[in-house]
Amino acid sequence: MNSSPAILISSLRVHRGGRMVLDGLDCAIPRGAVTGLLGPSGCGKTTLMRAIVGAQRVRSGTVEVLGHPAGAAALRSRVGYVTQAPSVYADLTVAANLRYFASVLGVRYERADAALEAVALADRRGDVVARLSGGQRARVSLACALLGEPELLVLDEPTVGLDPLLRRDLWRLFRELTAGGTTLLVSSHVMDEADRCDRLLLMRDGAFVADDTPRALREQTGEQNLESAFVRLVEREAVAA
Repeated sequence: MNSSPAILISSLRVHRGGRMVLDGLDCAIPRGAVTGLLGPSGCGKTTLMRAIVGAQRVRSGTVEVLGHPAGAAALRSRVGYVTQAPSVYADLTVAANLRYFASVLGVRYERADAALEAVALADRRGDVVARLSGGQRARVSLACALLGEPELLVLDEPTVGLDPLLRRDLWRLFRELTAGGTTLLVSSHVMDEADRCDRLLLMRDGAFVADDTPRALREQTGEQNLESAFVRLVEREAVAA
């Protein structure tokens, strides 16, 4: 079994719009686990994910993904990325979108059935995407990302707009994926999802406030509630500064 990190980030700096968005980040994200990237909106989560999938120009530092530089051609079939905005064609049916992305990925269309079942959209395959809700469109995007059975799945706010039952079902799917060896990096600004992760990267203002397990963060701060633990860590940083 490969014990090297799925993602290795060293001294990563990113500028956007003339300002520093990510300021010297370092972390190692383990394979076969769910790592949660949590923090308030605007703290740099999406920029970090874009850097990991090779879609973001960086000022300095390195990002290594599955043993290759981020964005390398060798990663195209090994990394799945689901953005906050649904990345499917609104004027096509759900099934047509799956057929198209299956052809792009070079996988058999039969994979689409399993992908739609996994995201609980099998009964909407004939619907035009434009007629779906925002949460349903997001799940179509996730189904497309699952077609290639990626080794690493990067999900930017995948549960936004979903009801509690669908959120529960998606997290159940994430667990099934990691049980099969897939690595997941899942961003969220909802702290109650932190307990569902194996490891947490807590971000604020373009920097990591913490990189540890939920249990370790509780022990470190003396807080049982992870949102309170996050606040305690921020307060400690402010005092230290």
